[in-house]
Amino acid sequence: MDSKTLVIGGGIGGLATALALLHRGHDVEVYERVPDLQEIGAGLTLSPNGTRLLFSLGLESQIRELGVLSRDRELRLWNTGQAWPLQNQGSTSELRYGAPYLTMHRGDLHTMLLDAVKERKADAVRTGYRCVDVFNSSSGVVAKFENGMTATGQMLVGADGIHSAVREQLHGTPKPQYVGNIFWRGMIPIEKVPERERGVASSWISPQGNVTMYPVHKGELFNFVGTVKKPNWHTNSWTESGSIEECLADFEGWHPNIRSIISHIETPYKWGSYLYETEKSWSKGRITLLGDSCHAMPPSLGQGANMAIEDAVVFARCVEKYAPDWELALGWYESLRQPRTKKVVDQSWAQSKRRHNEALANPNTAVDYISQHWAPSKVGDWYDWIYEYDANAVHV
Repeated sequence: MDSKTLVIGGGIGGLATALALLHRGHDVEVYERVPDLQEIGAGLTLSPNGTRLLFSLGLESQIRELGVLSRDRELRLWNTGQAWPLQNQGSTSELRYGAPYLTMHRGDLHTMLLDAVKERKADAVRTGYRCVDVFNSSSGVVAKFENGMTATGQMLVGADGIHSAVREQLHGTPKPQYVGNIFWRGMIPIEKVPERERGVASSWISPQGNVTMYPVHKGELFNFVGTVKKPNWHTNSWTESGSIEECLADFEGWHPNIRSIISHIETPYKWGSYLYETEKSWSKGRITLLGDSCHAMPPSLGQGANMAIEDAVVFARCVEKYAPDWELALGWYESLRQPRTKKVVDQSWAQSKRRHNEALANPNTAVDYISQHWAPSKVGDWYDWIYEYDANAVHV
């Protein structure tokens, strides 16, 4: 049987895993279910704990070229637009943490990871392979695909997201719990953004929802993500299109700049907010999970992609150290990553709740609420331990 790792899922987590393994001289094959490997037009944040890892994998120049180092990061009040600085997420983050805080187009990051993987192994990524079964064999692992093909290796990583087929085979699929919010997202050209908002990453908070916005793709595009409370939701997909009119109705009474940005989204997409139980055990034999497949989280701390990248690097380091004792490598990987990812998931949900409070309805009570809950010392408590973590330095 081949001495390689099979990665199921060609998203950011799967490609980061492949790149981290190839970077350390370990063979890998990536299997992605869709025939055309493209990331949708959405944004993400790369905080210092993520950027330092991508830099170490050789992507610094591309990330600095395509990512945006925001002039400021601000907390904003939903109706008045009053602003409070968030010091650790702006242009000073590199000085503070040793790596920058950048905003990125998800497609840009995906493309550079894919290109870097193919540069090291031209045929590493196979598309049109929908995984239907995985199992441990007497000499390694086997993956079966809907197209009738099989693949064998020494280990297998399920990096196939919240609807993970690998998790289904290992543990079954827990029923996600709808938590009463929906998200809206969209991308618009920067020239259609009000001047005040263009060079700033901002989080707007209100009694019933919140908005996060920032520039991406060299500052040429602007990413909008808004959350509003909805008692019921009907689907668990994040590619359902809506209308500008619907989105504007959900943000009635918000600041004119928010409403202007919404009105210029070509196609707003919407999806429900679901709580996925974090898997208590990731691995069985030589098969394990990574990223959203085992620790999905809301976007309130901007850590989904960063946690998957951390997972990838720690996994690759464990493989490098403990191969050919593959199960020992997976045991170390899981023991190192589970406590951290659980804490980030828990803090992400806490941050989601913190952004919605009735005190924010009135500007006077809002100022008191924000002064109390977003004091610089508290903001530091939320983020410092996340941003200071270096997956290349933890003991494996």
